[in-house]
Amino acid sequence: MRPKPNAQPNQSLIDGIATLQALAVSPEPIGNRELARKLGFNPTRVNRLLKTLAYLGIARQTANRKYTAGPGMHVLAAQSLFASRFVQNAMPALEELRRFGLTIAMGVLWNHDVSYLFHAPPGMETAQALGRIGLLPASENGIGVALLAGFDDAHVVELYEGEDVPGYPRGVNDLLNTLAETRAQGYARVRVGENQDRHTIAIGVSDPAFAAIGMSGWIPEEATPEIVTALREAAAKIAE
Repeated sequence: MRPKPNAQPNQSLIDGIATLQALAVSPEPIGNRELARKLGFNPTRVNRLLKTLAYLGIARQTANRKYTAGPGMHVLAAQSLFASRFVQNAMPALEELRRFGLTIAMGVLWNHDVSYLFHAPPGMETAQALGRIGLLPASENGIGVALLAGFDDAHVVELYEGEDVPGYPRGVNDLLNTLAETRAQGYARVRVGENQDRHTIAIGVSDPAFAAIGMSGWIPEEATPEIVTALREAAAKIAE
């Protein structure tokens, strides 16, 4: 996710990308000072970064002087997906999994959140399943746990340093126990909701994993091997 740099990282670029991401996930246009508070940055610095992004067309200033995603951000998203063909190549394998009558998902990890590229409950049309869910805490869902398990414990501890771990009120050590179990069995099995007998089973795509796929719903323990086998077959097709 973030390997140790061989040289001093460019802090201006890091701050610019942090500003870009915060703008991308904001559901409403956001003002300079509010964005600065969210990021913990100096408002003057955020103002310069936003004006630069607006100059490039990646951000757009609204009539009330707030900022939102500009056409350039949508172009970058579309170009990256088109160039990599990741989603297009994954669709046939994901569609095959829908025969189980469960929710099918594919997501990627960004810091300690998961972004779902595909999330299809039973009966939902494929077009509606693309990009319909925003960022969710990685520690609270099977896709995230499967991806976090691909990192060593020291990296996970660093990732959550000074922060609460959603779903683990006793802290990061409990999460590390879950990740150790996930590595040992080769897949994540995570309970969904406190009062429902529902689970997500997920595995990483490729090694090291750049994404994960999963199935969610009522999955009794005895059905786990069949689900895991199907997910591994789908992951292999996607990785090709």
